[in-house]
Amino acid sequence: MKTKLITLAFLCSFTFSCVKKEKPNLIYHSSKLERKKNAPFSDAVEVDNVLYLAGQVGIHPETKKLAPGGIKGETIQALENIKDVLNLHGSDMEHVVKCTVILADLDDFNQFNAIFRKYFPKNKPARTTFAADLLVDAKIEIDVIAVKADGFKDARVSK
Repeated sequence: MKTKLITLAFLCSFTFSCVKKEKPNLIYHSSKLERKKNAPFSDAVEVDNVLYLAGQVGIHPETKKLAPGGIKGETIQALENIKDVLNLHGSDMEHVVKCTVILADLDDFNQFNAIFRKYFPKNKPARTTFAADLLVDAKIEIDVIAVKADGFKDARVSK
């Protein structure tokens, strides 16, 4: 009996070690926006069920201009741009796990943060925020990492 168990254990371990592991899925998604088609970066990169989004500033996709209203308007537009890219690739704001926020002026933090809270009322992603000079005179740039919505059960908040 002991010999049969040892043989069975060996066969099981051998069988599982020979199973071919799939390589991760890797897709570079170009932008749907004409003005970004020739950009030297992807709008999003997908690795298995994870989406890595390029930074978004508060430029309205139709007017191609920064949203009016200063930090408030630009924050809303940047987050709406992120929502659009996430939705295009099978995710949403509830599945964002990490945000990096760059402010042109740290004095804008409280105004930005009040709007950010409205976009993430339940599932609060990890976040890094810092200040730096931004291109196109933007007041804010945000990039996110998200998981695809169909790859996970409903998100839960641990307490």
